Amino acid sequence: MNRLIFGIPKGSLQESTLALLAKAGYRVSVRERSYMPYINDPEIGCLMFRAQEIARYVERGVLDVGLTGKDWVLENEADVLEIEDLVYSKATAQAYRWVLAVPDDSDIRRPQDLAGKRIATELVRVTRRYLEQHGVQAEVEYSWGATEVKAPLLVDAIVEGTETGSSLKANRLRIVDTIAESTTKLIANHSAWADPWKRQKIETLALLLQGALQADAKVGLKMNIPKSALEAITGQLPALHTPSITHQTDPDWVALEVIIDENIVRDLIPDLKQAGATGIIEYPINKVIY
Repeated sequence: MNRLIFGIPKGSLQESTLALLAKAGYRVSVRERSYMPYINDPEIGCLMFRAQEIARYVERGVLDVGLTGKDWVLENEADVLEIEDLVYSKATAQAYRWVLAVPDDSDIRRPQDLAGKRIATELVRVTRRYLEQHGVQAEVEYSWGATEVKAPLLVDAIVEGTETGSSLKANRLRIVDTIAESTTKLIANHSAWADPWKRQKIETLALLLQGALQADAKVGLKMNIPKSALEAITGQLPALHTPSITHQTDPDWVALEVIIDENIVRDLIPDLKQAGATGIIEYPINKVIY
């Protein structure tokens, strides 16, 4: 039987990745201290690695396909195919930023001020390329963790990943520049992509993951509406497309269904009720396929 080997990131992206896979229809069970999760698709085999390693293993063919950050593709200089951009992360739906940061009282204000300085980061190669682009010579050392606490005691500056910037502020660090932005990528091995069966399987995986992501923060609404109020009510609905309207046994009423952003429902439902809608039902959705 054909089988696709799929790399799932272990660590900070793990829970959000498993949640996205579940919405896409893939139930993944991670056993304690196991790096081979079970997935409810017999044509897929899962391996779990740190996100930092997945691009390397996809390039080598250990994995046919995997989920990892664009930052680690760049850092590993991995020759892989980027199949789908999936904007999700451990805390927000925003792109993950790698920023150059210094202590609040530092006199470093721009990249050129780093000349002759020492920088700590996990993203060593990307940081060195950034310095080269600005014509700056500085020492870049690998940080094994707790990077925020190393400036100014051990280094002059750091390059650290952040979503909200709260950890940097808590450690009295000031952002000087953003050196890279990263989102989660579905990446594939070149040979796997050239195999017709594996390519179709990867494309299906990409379609369902993107559909699950598009459905995030959206809900469905159903309601009954008197025909006399139909125009007034549909005018209030910022729909994904046009609302679906079906006739009822009572000729004076119709049923309406629409997909909308969840963050407006709280304010919208009272207005719909006041305009004449009844039997309003809100329900979650797992996937939206465009």
